[in-house]
Amino acid sequence: MKILDRYILKKYFVTFFFTLLILIPIAIAIDVSEKVDKFLKHPDLSTHEIINDYYVNFIINYGNTFMPLALFISVILFTSKLSGNSEVIAIHSSGISFKRFLRPYLIGASIIAVVSLFANHFIVPKSNKTFEEFQETYLRNTKKYNKTYVRKINLQLSQNDFVYFGSFNLKSNNGYNFSYERFNGNELSYKIIGQSIKWIEKDSTYKISNYKKRHISQGEDKIESGIVFDTVFNFTPSELLYVDYLAKELPSDELATHIKESEDRGVKNLNNYKVELYKRTSLPISSFILTIIAVSLSSKKRRGGIGINLASGITLMFIYIFFLKVSEVLGATAEANPFWMVWMPNIIFGILAIVLFRYANR
Repeated sequence: MKILDRYILKKYFVTFFFTLLILIPIAIAIDVSEKVDKFLKHPDLSTHEIINDYYVNFIINYGNTFMPLALFISVILFTSKLSGNSEVIAIHSSGISFKRFLRPYLIGASIIAVVSLFANHFIVPKSNKTFEEFQETYLRNTKKYNKTYVRKINLQLSQNDFVYFGSFNLKSNNGYNFSYERFNGNELSYKIIGQSIKWIEKDSTYKISNYKKRHISQGEDKIESGIVFDTVFNFTPSELLYVDYLAKELPSDELATHIKESEDRGVKNLNNYKVELYKRTSLPISSFILTIIAVSLSSKKRRGGIGINLASGITLMFIYIFFLKVSEVLGATAEANPFWMVWMPNIIFGILAIVLFRYANR
């Protein structure tokens, strides 16, 4: 590695971590001031639990959130300083092209992107689970998520088998207004209706009460009814719960499997899950785009110095964050394509990065 690469990479990482170390303590200070009264309402809540279960995960979550902002600001800051000290002019005067000058920046962006990819796909989801459980237990006045009761559930068990629940209590494993239908092509061949259904975890079976069975064969119906009978279905009660918070708590391999199984079972709108999965990759990739934009903006010596570069950079950064949040919201709607909506900010700012790079490379 050349001396130039080591010099720029050192400044790249030092400024990046310094910027994070400024942003995160500010966020923690603001959060403590807002939450301290809620912490004090729970005398059994120890300082160790607050730090270990809440603020460690707070740092992981918000550090990951602040990563693009910290990266962008840090690159603008130290590149503007290099430019202000005429170091960039000296580098170019020695015969080093803008493309070669950009190489250590991209190496730094690659390292941050790889670390961020691993964290987004495996570390942050586990952190989110502990973080959400702490907030549900101690900080929220009302439960944000109902993890024990679901209503009006439709599941497709296979190509020809469908089940429906009017409601299901995941705590007691009891469901009501249950029906099961089996089709032969487009024709109904078998149906079970039950007033109630209970999952017997010990035997992995379901107990259906006050039931009616309907067998349909060559236009003839055979109806059977009874008080109770046991049967087996290829799903468990945990698969009935489809809520948004699960997307943030599942590692990516489990989330992808969950999406696939849910689609096979006929769950309609899984866009919230898909947005979360795609975002875990798109956000780290933005490291390259934001680095190119920041270097292209700040490598020229300007009359206003660092202030002008920083102002224009922060403006672009907030526009990027705005596009990012809007695309996530739109991507979660049933009509949208979540993949393209999540990647749209990177596509738009990727085009901007190419334009600015060509301008800076002249």
